[in-house]
Amino acid sequence: MNWSPSISKADGPLYLAIADALSADIAAGRLAAGFRLPPQRALAEQLGIDFTTVSRAYAEARKRGLVEGRVGQGTYVRAKRRADRVVAITGLIDMSMNLPPRFDDPELAGRMWDGISGLQAGEGIELLMRYQEAGGTSRDRAAGAAWPAPRLGEIGPDRLLVCPGAQGAMLALLGALAAPGETVCAEALTYPGFLAAAEHLRLRVTGVAMDAEGLVPEAFEELCRERAPKLLYCNPTLHNPTTATLSLARRKRIIAIAREHNVLIIEDDAYGALPLNPLAPFAALAPDITYHIAGLAKCVAPALRVAYLVLPEGQNLARLAGAIRATAGMASPLTTAIATRWIEDGTAHSVLAAIRAEARERQAIVSQTLPPELVQTNPEGFHAWLKLPSHWNRADFAARLRSVGIGVVTSDAFSVAGPVPEAVRLGLGAAPDRALLSASLEQIAELLDQQSAMSSMVV
Repeated sequence: MNWSPSISKADGPLYLAIADALSADIAAGRLAAGFRLPPQRALAEQLGIDFTTVSRAYAEARKRGLVEGRVGQGTYVRAKRRADRVVAITGLIDMSMNLPPRFDDPELAGRMWDGISGLQAGEGIELLMRYQEAGGTSRDRAAGAAWPAPRLGEIGPDRLLVCPGAQGAMLALLGALAAPGETVCAEALTYPGFLAAAEHLRLRVTGVAMDAEGLVPEAFEELCRERAPKLLYCNPTLHNPTTATLSLARRKRIIAIAREHNVLIIEDDAYGALPLNPLAPFAALAPDITYHIAGLAKCVAPALRVAYLVLPEGQNLARLAGAIRATAGMASPLTTAIATRWIEDGTAHSVLAAIRAEARERQAIVSQTLPPELVQTNPEGFHAWLKLPSHWNRADFAARLRSVGIGVVTSDAFSVAGPVPEAVRLGLGAAPDRALLSASLEQIAELLDQQSAMSSMVV
């Protein structure tokens, strides 16, 4: 507790000078992990400065990941975290997992952990020892409404429910809005989790034809006339698996068709927060017929099994809250509290920015490594759709990749009906770093060329 920083007004703002001095002393080994810093008021008196200046300095040090507060004990120099050792399930890299890419920012990682540890001083034991209402507390719903607001505009908490992940939201929605045997529709290639939920609830799923831009409005209109579907499930921004994004004109046309045929829309906006200049979601264009799912797994952290379900205007919140209660009870109060804290203090938005930046770097590696005529992707996403040349079939290609330690997902997992394209999805975020991603993509490119060369030798 005898630490006294050497600072000067010439060093700039005093609170930053104190934080810089602390950082320098830790780096030089003069302050070891676990060292207890002087109480803020005592240090202020010692330096002859305002208490608030020292308070800001300690807050800045916490933000940088240099120190940690212990409830009732004081502020301590934080131990350096060892870099996590990541071993892919298949040996080299499991690109079948569509994870947000890991960013290299120790200070931001420290802020994330500080937010978690700070729950002890805030909500305390109450957070751990009680249930919460299905759909979330008023504070959690307010934070949830703030998260998609840049895309949807202002949303009242009375239109939003906190769900146990996007899958939990989807299961509750499908169970509440469609009965067994009824027809629901989705893009011809769609999220496997939707197909699993629909099958579990014994719903009939019909695929809507797609092109390079995504769902084809004319095909949707024809399906509405012939099958009278109850719901349309879609992933209009950075579509999984093809990465296509529906144009604004198509979105408006699809909405007009849905209204004409009384079809409700479930908009899975898993990747909607990633684009810097996103197109208006269905929920902003048609708030009267759209159920909007804004999950945090793809744009903040996969461990946060939290999603925000925005209901159409005028819908009964209690009915959907009852569906959540029936399927999952509630979203985890602890996980939800972490999400709320990160949204409120800006950590979630900083993580989103870091994921965006890392995704751009990884997409650049894709463009430098794989044949452009075979890859469909988007620089703001973190997956790619690899269309295979004629000499490959998807099963053999995936098997050959597995033999060298690379896992991919074949198009079969996404197919609703009809001809299944010879293609695989590549998850660019599964690799712990760019070097390993680059090595894996080079193996994929080499395999394509090698097989092509071998095929040309066949007589």
